Amino acid sequence: MQDWNREAVTKTIERGLDDRDLSAVTTSVRPLGSTEIVEVLERLDGTQRAVLYRLLSKEQALEVFEDLDASLQSDLLGGLQNDDVAALFAEMDPDDRVELLDELPAKVARRLMQGLPWREREMTASILGYPQGSIGRRMSPEFVAVRADSTAEVALSRVSAHLADAETVYILPVTDDHRTLVGVVSLRELMGAEPQTRIRDLMERAYPVRATDDAEDAARRCADLKALVLPVVDNESRLVGILTVDDALRILETAETEDQARAGGTEPLRQPYLTNPVRNLVRGRVVWLLVLAVGATLTVQVLSVFEATLSQAVALALFVPLLIGTGGNTGNQAATTVTRALALGDIGSRDIVKVVAREFRVGLSLGLLLGSVAFVLASIVYDLSLGAVLGLSLLSVCTMAATVGGSMPLLARAIRADPAVFSNPFISTFVDATGLLVYFLIAKLVLGV
Repeated sequence: MQDWNREAVTKTIERGLDDRDLSAVTTSVRPLGSTEIVEVLERLDGTQRAVLYRLLSKEQALEVFEDLDASLQSDLLGGLQNDDVAALFAEMDPDDRVELLDELPAKVARRLMQGLPWREREMTASILGYPQGSIGRRMSPEFVAVRADSTAEVALSRVSAHLADAETVYILPVTDDHRTLVGVVSLRELMGAEPQTRIRDLMERAYPVRATDDAEDAARRCADLKALVLPVVDNESRLVGILTVDDALRILETAETEDQARAGGTEPLRQPYLTNPVRNLVRGRVVWLLVLAVGATLTVQVLSVFEATLSQAVALALFVPLLIGTGGNTGNQAATTVTRALALGDIGSRDIVKVVAREFRVGLSLGLLLGSVAFVLASIVYDLSLGAVLGLSLLSVCTMAATVGGSMPLLARAIRADPAVFSNPFISTFVDATGLLVYFLIAKLVLGV
């Protein structure tokens, strides 16, 4: 659906909800698919969302609910009847159910868990037993595994018997008699094989992840391998679940959103922008602004220390914005590049010496280029001594900014902090203060003020 159509349909539905014209709302929503309905729900307030959701058919309601973000699912449950909530919760996949439980108040979560059928409660509880942030919390325990010593005919029969329950059957984990993972086999291979062919003759190498591995790392591995499914095993290599490519992409999308938000000095939004209360937007930004404001006082302190120097060489003040802007941008470029390389797995904490050496050379090269241009221009407009101050300062600041910007995300990873937190805002504040310090020290040496 095109953007303008979505806007028109949303406005029609909002008008019908405001006028309590539910037949008109039903008419407007009937031709929409689940994806379009999700987009409409994301733009409504809590009350309107609950009313519209109740107008959906049972099958469509479940499909739409599963496509919503966990935070919106939690909000929506607050506007539904207890029986409806229990039915929805029971129909969800265990991994999606756990994600929703993390958003719900503990009292509500316990009540919903107690209302689940025994098998669903067991599967959900097994996922909840893994640490927060691990792939065990995001895997699906609903899979079909086949034995290595069974035949293709038996395996296909097993797949057919579990079609309704399995998350996916296109790639099947292969285990031995002790549930130890020994490989994977594709449904295509099974269907094309002779009925009496042994699975061990058809299977390929498996690339499992451990249930305690970081969810983002596991999802990144799934994307790098271009795998439809990655088996998830415990510490004894026993099969406990699977990670599907769609869940891996959702994990990576969430991680990318968090990195972008924190690099810009704000907390990531937990639900769509238009449905987020203003107080949440303020809360997500004000802490960072306060931290950066306190950090910016370092710049003020540096300026006050060198106040006498500025009074003797007023022209120095003209280049302060240029200097701190160039330094901040250089540091941010390095930090963004290294943070992205970390996320892709191109580098790790052990590579800090290599990264620092490389960014030092990059910063030195940039400083030579920019410093030379600044030296020539400032010498023509002002004099050689001021040109020398500006050229040497840009050389020093660019080298320092690139080195610091490249190393801080790696230091963050080493202390198990989010590398994005150490990116643009903090680096800009740090480089502003230290860049001015370098600038004025060079000015004192060259100009003798």
